[in-house]
Amino acid sequence: MKGKNRKQNLSDAREVDGSYDQLTDSTEDDFELSTVCYRPEGLDKLQEQTKFTKKELQVLYRGFKNECPSGVVNEETFKLIYSQFFPQGDSSTYAHFLFEAFDTDKNGSISFEDFVMGLSIILRGTINDRLNWAFNLYDLNKDGCITKEEMMAIMKSIYDMMGKCTSPCMQDDTHREHVESFFQKMDRNSDGVVTIEEFIESCQKDENIMRSMQLFDNVI
Repeated sequence: MKGKNRKQNLSDAREVDGSYDQLTDSTEDDFELSTVCYRPEGLDKLQEQTKFTKKELQVLYRGFKNECPSGVVNEETFKLIYSQFFPQGDSSTYAHFLFEAFDTDKNGSISFEDFVMGLSIILRGTINDRLNWAFNLYDLNKDGCITKEEMMAIMKSIYDMMGKCTSPCMQDDTHREHVESFFQKMDRNSDGVVTIEEFIESCQKDENIMRSMQLFDNVI
């Protein structure tokens, strides 16, 4: 009976995973299927929830599963993967903030759904969608506003990630100057915090920010 149940579970897993594997027409063996601890939602459902095509989701899933065979990624693995893109600096703190933004249900791991939902907003969302996502990244304690301390932490983590290879070379207090500049523009009522409304309004009036948002339009 146990053997029969196991075969049924493997069959069900193949059926779920098969929609993602159509791109390469490959199927995993029983051992690999038995070691995968998490399966994503159906492809059609994710296509409805994101702005990716079925083929794009298949490609993204292949890449995600190659890096995370278990089907989910924890923070330490996420940091390790992210550090490969920034070998010249220390990306661990920024990767932590980014992980928190992707881990929307706060369970300490990022599933394929979490990943593509966030990626869909960043790459295919409206300007408002992207700005809301960015605000959530900066709002570290998720209380609905950004303090100077929170923005300082994000800025410092970005400079740490870029390392000493930036040109021109950044001074130790550069991130402080940038934060002060941002707050002068965004904190409209000078109450010491930036709300989502102030953040979106200020960003929409900044041509450089708007241009940077458009750079993501054709990434995939």
